[in-house]
Amino acid sequence: MLTGNALRNLAPTADKTDDRPDLILHHGSDPIPEYNNPNLLPGMYPSLFPFGIGGFEDPNRKIALAFNNQAQYYFNIPDKEFRYHYSYLFVVLNIIQRRTSHLHTHFTVNSARFQAVAQSLTSLSAQTISDVAEIIESERSTKSLSADQKKALDLLRYVNTVAEKVPGSYAAKISARADIRSYFSYFGLSHLFFTFNPSAVHSPIFQVMYGDKSIDLSSRYPIVPPSNERVRRLVHDPVAAADFFDYAFKALFEHLLGWNFAERRSSERGGIFGRIRAFYGLTE
Repeated sequence: MLTGNALRNLAPTADKTDDRPDLILHHGSDPIPEYNNPNLLPGMYPSLFPFGIGGFEDPNRKIALAFNNQAQYYFNIPDKEFRYHYSYLFVVLNIIQRRTSHLHTHFTVNSARFQAVAQSLTSLSAQTISDVAEIIESERSTKSLSADQKKALDLLRYVNTVAEKVPGSYAAKISARADIRSYFSYFGLSHLFFTFNPSAVHSPIFQVMYGDKSIDLSSRYPIVPPSNERVRRLVHDPVAAADFFDYAFKALFEHLLGWNFAERRSSERGGIFGRIRAFYGLTE
């Protein structure tokens, strides 16, 4: 019944003075730009930006503010509507990951072939390279390429694409493996390996980070809400969950393992395993 009424309200009726429906969806042939568009996110989320201001990369702002820094600021303001929104967090993270991939990807060439590849690359026009890039992106056939386009395509055999370390990407994994091998070469093999997995659901500290002021952390056995409520809080506020993980990780290394984060070295007293020379950690 409600669906039928809603559909009827969208269509023009005889008692209306014009033929326009109640709901008009404006559209165009060009997509809305993602870069340098301060109206993008306020337009997508009017409930978070009720006055239509506060967008990202606003050219009228006296002091430029990076996209990442502004996104992090919104997640940490006292009004937690940004971190509680069901899709805003994922959209912003997706934009950051795409930008990291788009703006920080480059090529590397073997030193033995560098001179030849450089000369071939400079002999090609920018339009030829752009045409080949478009063909690759659209996955079109390469059988009808011109001589210059084939030359540009052949150059790809001698170059390696190096992408920025986007979390979770293949490039990030390769970089982490290289770092670990470097650690082994300098410090020797690791003496200890462990998986750190603090449980935010069962932690009274997370409940306080979530905003529950009734938790008494000075008590030996703090009284926490029921398990279903604790799970709901974890899902409701993923930013608080990330803050809890960061806090728990630093507390473990500082107080149990004796690592001084400010000085980036082991403390004088050390920890339960003595003084740590170095450590390497990854998050899943």
